[in-house]
Amino acid sequence: MDIFLTLFWLALGLVLLVKGSDVFVEASAGIARNFKVPNLIIGMTIMAFGTSAPEVFIGVRAALDGTVALAMGNVIGSDIFNLVFIIGLAALVTPMAIKLKTVAKDYAVAISGPILLLLMMLYFDDIIPRMGGVFFLVVFFCYLFIVIRSILKNRQEGVELEEEVEEKTSLKRNALFAILGLGAIILGGELTVHNAIHIAELLGMSARVIGLTIVATGTSLPELIIVFMASKRGENELAIGNIIGSSIFNILFVLGLSGVISPLPIESGLIFDLTFLLAASAMFLVFVLTKKKLARFEGFVMVVAYLAYLSFVVWWQ
Repeated sequence: MDIFLTLFWLALGLVLLVKGSDVFVEASAGIARNFKVPNLIIGMTIMAFGTSAPEVFIGVRAALDGTVALAMGNVIGSDIFNLVFIIGLAALVTPMAIKLKTVAKDYAVAISGPILLLLMMLYFDDIIPRMGGVFFLVVFFCYLFIVIRSILKNRQEGVELEEEVEEKTSLKRNALFAILGLGAIILGGELTVHNAIHIAELLGMSARVIGLTIVATGTSLPELIIVFMASKRGENELAIGNIIGSSIFNILFVLGLSGVISPLPIESGLIFDLTFLLAASAMFLVFVLTKKKLARFEGFVMVVAYLAYLSFVVWWQ
């Protein structure tokens, strides 16, 4: 009976995370459009950071509980799920044309995060000190500064939005919903972490595997919904921007903040996970460079690769 009750609270936590993120992202995007922020920038910042809010609160809560391995598994698992499974599944349903030059710089930053983390894991013996977390945060805020400067430049040049700007009277409504969504995310994160750890203990699974599978899938549902909705409308830049922005936010900010709160433990399994993430990132880049798009076959390959990886992780935990 205990396991079923725990599963119920875990499911409720994930529902609150997903619904809270949905409300938060929609309200935040509305506020951004009110200030005439372009779609690509919204995808890479407001939506990307908003859909990664569950990872933030899970990372902070796990760090405070001393279970940083759960946070690391969640972040790396979310990035793998986003890039390999979500993008692959979206391309399998609707082929995606991608203009690499519009996202090249941001994609380079997204790749640099896992590379830096892997290098730190190989350099340090068993734990990454707090200074590693500080370094990640510094890199993230430097990137954020560049993005904000780009936004200001776009506004000065008079970049027009494809959608009509919302009436200013909706600003208060969006702010209210953003706060409500954030509250749901906080509560959902609390329930998810507590009950995910309990399930790991009951089933004899490591916190890393729970983070890579159940928690990563649950916290990535907002990205799944946004990417599918954007790709169906042909807004591929918004979809890809959301995934790239989420990847940058997860590694640099979430792990950076978690690492400042509590040093990051190094597990051999995480090195394998990061290696797979980098290999998948290279595969995605090759697909885009060769055909300038992700066709159904490439999407199929990415989905199969993710399922094979997931099966290996669960089998060899």
